[in-house]
Amino acid sequence: MTVKLGSAYDKEGDGDVIQTDRPTPRPRDAATLILVRRDQAQPRLLMGKRSGGHDFMPDKYVFPGGRVDTADGRVPSVSELRRSVESKLAHKTRRKPRAFGLTAIRETFEETGLIVGRPSDFPGSPAADWEKYAAQGAAPCLKGFTFIGRAITPPYRPKRFDARFFMAEAEDVLIDERPPVDGAELHDLQWVTLADAMALDLPNVTRFMIGEIGERLKQRDPEAVRPPFLRWTPSGHSRDRI
Repeated sequence: MTVKLGSAYDKEGDGDVIQTDRPTPRPRDAATLILVRRDQAQPRLLMGKRSGGHDFMPDKYVFPGGRVDTADGRVPSVSELRRSVESKLAHKTRRKPRAFGLTAIRETFEETGLIVGRPSDFPGSPAADWEKYAAQGAAPCLKGFTFIGRAITPPYRPKRFDARFFMAEAEDVLIDERPPVDGAELHDLQWVTLADAMALDLPNVTRFMIGEIGERLKQRDPEAVRPPFLRWTPSGHSRDRI
């Protein structure tokens, strides 16, 4: 397989061509949550550094997120995604759109200790991956989520994800003001301005999505900007809007 570089994914983006004979792994559904704080002069985003032992984006600063689990789509929620968000998430996927939002909530809790939801008894019996979240006296809440973009890892990468990126106002969606806690997945967790975030060691797709956040923060309605969809097609890298 021949792959031409030069996209939002590439480290250098220099248009080189890679020749590889290894099979292309199928991308796994994933979700990411970009929390925005507005309690200071400039908006700040929560970011953390991935462990150097990871085989996917080691030592890079990213937003909390991870792979969709089968149970995520069945987890009850105090509120659902807005219809406009749900319709965009349904683009070219068979998975229930709500599963992506719930994955973002679960992964944010697992990687940072922050609880996105509402104070409440957890509705029903939690799946195994949700037991620690449920023990916090919280229930998921999805109405504050804005879908800002989708990106599929290029085919030349050894591990691939089909990631959906969400934006949410921290003051609206977090259950309390507890600080983020470093863990095995992410460390050096910090709230950073967009300018400071751009100075970190970022994957190019993360850098691209920070630009999308910046555009939305200029708008009265964040949904006025259509979500980009970054992916590879037989003719090369594609970027369009959903």
